[in-house]
Amino acid sequence: MLNLNQFLNFDSQNEHVLEHDLLKKKNFSPPKIYNAKGDLSKRWYVYFSFRNPETDKLQRMKNVYGKTNNYKTKEERLTVLTVYRKKLLDLLKRGYDPFGDNTLLYNNLNGHQVPKLQLTKVEVVEQNNEESSMSIKEAFEFGLKLKEKLINSTTKRGYQNKVKQFLTWLDKHHPKTKSIRLLNKKILTEFLNDVLNNTSARNRNNFRTELSSIMQVLEDNEKVSENLLKKIPVLKSKPIRHKAYTEELQSEIFNYLCQEDGILLLFIKFASYSFMRPIEVSRIRVEDIDLENKTVQFEAKNSSLKTKIIPEVLWSELPDLSKMKKNHFLFTPKKIGGDWDAESGSRRDHFTKRYKRVVKEHFKLNENYTIYSFRHTYTVKVYRKLRKSYAPFEAKTRLMLITGHTSMTALEKYLRDIDAELPEDYSEML
Repeated sequence: MLNLNQFLNFDSQNEHVLEHDLLKKKNFSPPKIYNAKGDLSKRWYVYFSFRNPETDKLQRMKNVYGKTNNYKTKEERLTVLTVYRKKLLDLLKRGYDPFGDNTLLYNNLNGHQVPKLQLTKVEVVEQNNEESSMSIKEAFEFGLKLKEKLINSTTKRGYQNKVKQFLTWLDKHHPKTKSIRLLNKKILTEFLNDVLNNTSARNRNNFRTELSSIMQVLEDNEKVSENLLKKIPVLKSKPIRHKAYTEELQSEIFNYLCQEDGILLLFIKFASYSFMRPIEVSRIRVEDIDLENKTVQFEAKNSSLKTKIIPEVLWSELPDLSKMKKNHFLFTPKKIGGDWDAESGSRRDHFTKRYKRVVKEHFKLNENYTIYSFRHTYTVKVYRKLRKSYAPFEAKTRLMLITGHTSMTALEKYLRDIDAELPEDYSEML
């Protein structure tokens, strides 16, 4: 009886050819169908990977949708995708290269009759070369243009700076990588590692977050097949510790600034007594202050606009605001109430550097002491004062109205971080 091997005719020559074929690297993965587990509300498509000539690794290509999602039943969509997958596989076997010039292939196939529902050579060339022709610079500019509609000017400038630094680095280290199709995880990881080596893990994570945000816009608009930065992990980084001042040190600093820099002192008191961040204080204009109700309205970190009272201890130190122009900033480098042509981030940085020069160098304070530290200092002071009269929960409820925290959970975490509540002496337990 003849066995299966005899039918297959595995002689030594055939075995050698087969072994050679198996060991040879495939330039593409077989196209597969994604059917969203039958969910018709989601997009169905054919997907595949192709070997990137620069990295020599298989890279996921742009999804092929065609007219699939115009159909409303599972059977129709699956029929269309099956034809697309078959035709795409045929084109790949014939030599279609999403990274190369497919003009010759197109011309060779130009005379062939293509069934109506098949994925034509025109569709494949257009879908895969459209983004190949888009440069990395053009792609990021496209992403920024859409992203800027959703962010403020300060955030926009941060995004622009990080994109500019990335493109400069790319031009220096990978000058031949121009197409957005050639941008891969290896290059992105290399860039982030370079940022890490030259700065810090925190800064590296910031680059990853903001570049990833733009890459997500590109993925959502089908300019890239996927956001590769999401696959790169966030590194653990040591958070900046804004160390609270002791009552003695805080008093010394205020007395010193009273003689040296009254504008800086009032800026700090605004952050301290109103429990505001330095960036929030830098945004205040004269018109933001309600002279009758003694309140201030400002753009906060966690909301578009927030209103807080200005306590009497701070109000009494403000000059007569009724005589100032409404659109002037409350704090400027040389006076209270004036014009200042600078972004809020730059205005904040001015007072941060000014504090370092005037106060930190004089008192020889390390990097843990900042203007923001005064917010912690006065939060601890107020909370401990409240705890003398109220139970913990009621004290925190009253404190929430003062600090502006939006939830008890957020406030409690903040109080833990700044060690606001300490136990009584527990020596007898030891």
